[in-house]
Amino acid sequence: MRNKRAAVIIGACLLALTPAGGAGAPELKYVAIVSRHGVRSPTWENARLDAYSAEPWPQWDVPPGNLTPHGRQLIELMGAYYRQWLAGEHLLGAPGCQDSKRIYIHADLDQRTLETGRAFAQSLAPGCAVEVHSRSGGPPDPLFSGSGTPDPERMLAAVRERLGANPQKLAADHRGALETLQAIVRGKPEPEAPIGAALKGKAVELTGPFATGSTFSENLLLEYANGMEGKALGWGRLTRENLDRVLEIHGVYADLMRRTPYLARSRASNLLAHLLHSLEQAATGEAVNGALGQPGDALLVVAGHDTNQSNLSGMLGLTWKLAGYQTDDTPPGGALIFSLWRDPGSGKYTLKLRYAAQSPDQMRRAEPLSMASPPEGQDVTIPGCPAAGCPWETAKAVLEKAIYPQFTER
Repeated sequence: MRNKRAAVIIGACLLALTPAGGAGAPELKYVAIVSRHGVRSPTWENARLDAYSAEPWPQWDVPPGNLTPHGRQLIELMGAYYRQWLAGEHLLGAPGCQDSKRIYIHADLDQRTLETGRAFAQSLAPGCAVEVHSRSGGPPDPLFSGSGTPDPERMLAAVRERLGANPQKLAADHRGALETLQAIVRGKPEPEAPIGAALKGKAVELTGPFATGSTFSENLLLEYANGMEGKALGWGRLTRENLDRVLEIHGVYADLMRRTPYLARSRASNLLAHLLHSLEQAATGEAVNGALGQPGDALLVVAGHDTNQSNLSGMLGLTWKLAGYQTDDTPPGGALIFSLWRDPGSGKYTLKLRYAAQSPDQMRRAEPLSMASPPEGQDVTIPGCPAAGCPWETAKAVLEKAIYPQFTER
């Protein structure tokens, strides 16, 4: 009798120590990483850039817009970090090359995105063959460029609405950043073009100092992240402190031109739909039309652009702030990470989001990454979901609501 009573007491104690879900901590079952490509050279030719500066811009060792050798190394460091994280969560880490069969990588057609995909393939499964999928030739890949044709007038109206009745106030609000950029570039002072939005063909463009200023501030970040020195680093006038200031200009431009909801939804609904189908396939274990990869995959990597990340954040209302960057910034190699977790007791899934990126100094110095020395990162809350994670059915409804079906394809 005493033994029975002791057994009951011990059993009750063990039950009290068991999580409410019933059978332990949630298990990571699937991850989808939407990554920007690594550090590249400026997309403008030097002759075009030099028209705006007192001295020539630096020469790069790769053609305009291409991933640099340093940029590839940084992506490999991120891939190695992801591999360590996923192995720690028992999602990857199988012996031999078994993991390579459960990794699906899709890259855009540019050299910088294709090489980013290949760098991920090599670092996620070293010594193993992981195919990098992409559309070969032909028109742009609608996964990255969007599907369908948005209404130009509606795009224009959406940007103008966000600019407000007095667009020139934007320059006053960010005067310090604009003056700092001018002091670095030392271009010929010219009358400041009025800030506004206009149509160029079927596209909407921002007029005024933030359009060119965004390009110049991004180029300065690329110089810093690529490890340039001396005159090649902002003509010797760029510092870590004034870099942070001028990136404010890029943040303003990206917020207006990439996160404005109608623009974001028309451009990224197709990408979000494919991500949703991929997550649904992972949650159900059954093939879903439009998913990237196949049932049983553990990891999806989409190697794209900063525009893709900004569009997704704009259509879902996501926001983040990493140390060393502006709010909602999307630096080279930065990634929006969707992770699907399963409760072993109930069998139910939860979706979590996180944004991660190497800091400017981690990039500049090509610092190795690990769980002890990770990249900068922040958990991201999906509006309409609990901060700690979104129950899958709720998350699915939120994602579906954000998608404009007329801008999707399967």
